[in-house]
Amino acid sequence: MENKVAVGVDIGGTNTVIGIVDQNGAVILKTNITTPAHGNFERYIADLSDTIKKLISDANKQVKNLKVMGIGVGAPIGNYHTGTIDFATNLSFKGRLPVVDSVRRHFSEMPVIVLTNDANAAAMGEMMYGGAKGMRDFVMFTLGTGVGSGIVANGDLVIGADGLAGEIGHSVLIPGGRLCSCGFSGHLEAYCSAPGMKNTAIELLKQDDNAESLLAKKSFADLDSKMIFEAAKQGDKIALEVFEKTGEWLGMGLANTVYHLSPAAIFLFGGPTAAGDLLFNPTKASMEKNLLSIYKNKIEILPSKLNPGDAAITGASAMVWKELGK
Repeated sequence: MENKVAVGVDIGGTNTVIGIVDQNGAVILKTNITTPAHGNFERYIADLSDTIKKLISDANKQVKNLKVMGIGVGAPIGNYHTGTIDFATNLSFKGRLPVVDSVRRHFSEMPVIVLTNDANAAAMGEMMYGGAKGMRDFVMFTLGTGVGSGIVANGDLVIGADGLAGEIGHSVLIPGGRLCSCGFSGHLEAYCSAPGMKNTAIELLKQDDNAESLLAKKSFADLDSKMIFEAAKQGDKIALEVFEKTGEWLGMGLANTVYHLSPAAIFLFGGPTAAGDLLFNPTKASMEKNLLSIYKNKIEILPSKLNPGDAAITGASAMVWKELGK
């Protein structure tokens, strides 16, 4: 009997993680390579392909009758339709990068090679292996350096005509507000990402004399969302207010999402969600406050059930099974 598996690849700005994942979402083996700063895309693809081949070889020694069904890749600005990464700002490779075609040259016999953006991959992983099993309509938000989102409607991943649907993090929350990393102002990402939380803390610290705050002892460069969480657990007034404000803004964004999509649930994933109720409670309250009565108390806000350490590669691998199930 064949043991069918898929390769999941997560291309990040600093590291690329590769894993062999079975049909139940269990990671058999994984490794990583540096996402290089040298800017030579073909050289990177050759290194990545060699690493995948070695990982498959190693997995074959552990699992009998292993059959690799495909390679799924999640990447920033990954375009499902074209198989390209389109002008990603956090990679050293510039322009439109033909990921699928380039990997295919190293794996000509591979049944499936597919690419999508990292948030879409996470949504697929949640639907196949996580808390969204059996759901046909949900949205997944990934909170980290940015705010990504993956949308599933009527049981299908929403990709869009150009392959770039689901950039809810770049919806306008506050016109003329904070500068977003994309260069525009007032986007949800500028307020609800990990850097957004840091900026909220700095703004609050500047408003009054807050020398007693645990956060006041941190330099701007050193401060991060984890420190804010640790301070909040100790009852720090500023840190608690950061979570209240972040939840208020995020809830507004989720309410807008509900109006567009009417999902059964919204899943939150990423570092800031480790704060639990500190983030979820104000987010839920804000969303409900901004919803029409026909939507109130219908949409759950849930933490992702994906293993944080493996979510990216399991989500990318899930794209393989999506393709095979067409």
